Amino acid sequence: MKNLFGLVISIILGVIIILALSNSASFPKFGEVDLADRVSDQYLDQANIDDVGSANIVTAVVVGYRGFDTLGEVTVLLISALGVALILGGSGKQKRLDLKFKPNFMLRVGSKVLFVIILMTSLYIILHGHLTPGGGFPGGAIIASAILLMYLADDQFRSNIKGFKILEGTAGSLFVIIGLLGLLFANYFLQNFIPVGTVGSLLSAGIIPIIYVLIGLKVGSEISGIVDNFLTEEELI
Repeated sequence: MKNLFGLVISIILGVIIILALSNSASFPKFGEVDLADRVSDQYLDQANIDDVGSANIVTAVVVGYRGFDTLGEVTVLLISALGVALILGGSGKQKRLDLKFKPNFMLRVGSKVLFVIILMTSLYIILHGHLTPGGGFPGGAIIASAILLMYLADDQFRSNIKGFKILEGTAGSLFVIIGLLGLLFANYFLQNFIPVGTVGSLLSAGIIPIIYVLIGLKVGSEISGIVDNFLTEEELI
């Protein structure tokens, strides 16, 4: 009965939201949007692309023009990780949960091979975020998925959480320091202050690749910490 009531409420709310959006002038019909009225259209100007130096225009917007927003998004993830740690983390020594199955030899060895491949893939995505779709957020999430794989494939595995905490704090601090350097050597917080190089080359886009590396390390560390909190429990004395 509760599930049926919840379904009815969800449908009613969904209909209200759809009707509200369909009658709003801010949400024109699909295919009828005038790009000239959108802020994003301004970022597609060739002069802006040359100014940022990123071949991936989405990255140019997210990290170049709206880097402060990205810093806020990283902070939201940090707060989420802290919330999980406060709820699930115990005050005593933590030990990992026992798996309901015993991983065999092939699973343990195969997972270690996959772990390296996944890690290399994440590094590629992070380092090429200013050239192709990807960047720090998906790259960091992939790093955490490699850690999750090891937790599920090896019942003796436990990640170095203390090391992840140090890495997360260092990456976050360097992110803010780079922003302050932009304020010091340029005009605005997180404004680029080093040469942008040639658009399309690996060493281009100024501070964007550096910021993406820091974001990747920070996101990977925080989500790995969340994974550890979900898969550990307080050790009984």
